[in-house]
Parts: sequence; structure tokens; C-alpha cells
Amino acid sequence: MKKITRKTFIEDLSLFAGVALLPGTAFASPDRKKSKMKLGMVTYLWGKDWDVPTLIKNCTTAGITGAELRVEHAHGVMPNLSAAERLDVKKKFADSPVQIVGLGTNQQYDYPDQNQLRQSIERTKEFIRLSADVGGSGVKVKPNALHKDVPTEKTLAQIGESLNELAKYAADLGQQLRLEVHGNETQELPNIKTIMDHAPNRNATVCWNSNKQDFNGKGLEYNFNLVKDRFGDTVHVREFNDPTYPYQQLLDWFAKMNYKGWILLECHTNPADKVASLIEQRQLFEKMTA
Repeated sequence: MKKITRKTFIEDLSLFAGVALLPGTAFASPDRKKSKMKLGMVTYLWGKDWDVPTLIKNCTTAGITGAELRVEHAHGVMPNLSAAERLDVKKKFADSPVQIVGLGTNQQYDYPDQNQLRQSIERTKEFIRLSADVGGSGVKVKPNALHKDVPTEKTLAQIGESLNELAKYAADLGQQLRLEVHGNETQELPNIKTIMDHAPNRNATVCWNSNKQDFNGKGLEYNFNLVKDRFGDTVHVREFNDPTYPYQQLLDWFAKMNYKGWILLECHTNPADKVASLIEQRQLFEKMTA
């Protein structure tokens, strides 16, 4: 297979578009087994203003069966919830077709200030306990930056060691720790690989984030292969009809791995009818993974 870079992908778009218009042409590879991947959503933008009942209702209407709840949004699923309130959130989802995939946090571990680092680690533990209490399966965190006055290797090692500590803690509560490929420089996949090398606990996992930087260096396939042995139960994607990212190829690679986790829509557009747009994305996903 030829190396896929952002340049070669965009050059191939016109050819792909022409093939896709041929009668009987399928989106997915014809020799691929039926996908076991599940479609969910991240409430980063499209669901940020929905409380829990509204989120469940809209996901149910759209046929979206899982949600990663972004913290500090209208759902109000935060560590200040009482035990009774946590149980109520858990029950609402348990009584619906929608599953809490986990919590999406902004906790990060690059801080040069060691007190700030420790505060972030302890705050992450609060979210891990919260996720367990409301029926989630894991917590998403970020790397999240490099600092000009600190050697890169030192920062990457610190992030990895923090993840390793948290992965052990999360495992005891039945939770997965999910490192989002994020941050101006930390989202470069060789840096993510180095971070994970410093986090040998297998409960520390990578959440692929479908960034434009995925094409950097030796190309998309090389970068994907760098971290594929550390993928957790969540993958973040944008809209499947975004022409700047090869989502069919990405889903084919995950299907080839027999990936059984969640493909989570983290959509960045602002449609007037988000439920209708979720339905459209679900239908695209079903075609691409048929």
C-alpha cells in the first residue's frame, strides 16, 4: 500500500469521487467482514447545550447509541454530584438505548510546576470515580503541550508516567484511561508514541483524534501504525463527509484490526438541526462499514 500523506490523499479525491458515482459502487471494501464498531457522539459542540434527558432523547431519535459526556457542559455531570445524583444519571442512561461511553475531560500532565501537575492528577482521579459511579467505562484526558524551557523528552516522559499512575488507579475501578491525540506539538504521533512508551500499563490507551497533523512526517498509515497497538475503546472523528480526511480508509483500517470500540462523532460544524445531522452521519457510517 502506498504511503498516504495529506497531499497524496487530496490529489486522489477527484478519482475517488468519480468512482463513487459509478452505479453499484459501495463505500466499503467488498472483502471486509461486517464491522463490529459502534457509533456514538462526543458532546463537545453538538450536545454542549443539552441536559441529560435532552441528550438521551436526541441520541435515541438519531439512532446514536453512545455518548462521551464532555464535562463542564449543560449535562452537569461533574464531581460535585452527590451519590444520589450520580445514581440518577446512571439510571437515566440505563433505562434508555444510549450508553455513557465515558467522560471527556481537559485534564493534562505537561505542567512544569509539579504542584499543578499533582492537582491535575488528583482531579483526574475524581473524574475516574465519577465515571464509574454514573456507568461510564473510561475517562478521556489530554497530553497537552511542550514548553520551551523544558527538554521535550522530559515533558513526554512526565506525561507518560502520569498516565501510568492514573491507568493503574482507573483499572481498580473498572475504568479505562484514554489519551486524546491533542495539543499543538504533543498531537504529533511520534510524540504520542514516546508518551505511551513511558506508560507501559495497558490500561493507558490512545484515543485517535482525526487531526490534520496525522498526515505529517512519514504519512497517515505510518503514524496510525505507530500507536495502533495502544488504541482504547474510543476514536474521535469529525463529519464523515468532510473531504479533507480519508474516513473510509480510517474505518477500513480499524475494521481490519477487528476493532470493537466506539467511533465517536466530534463534529465541528453548526447545523440548525443537529438531530437531523446526526441521522445523516449515522447513515454515512452504516454505508461505510457495511
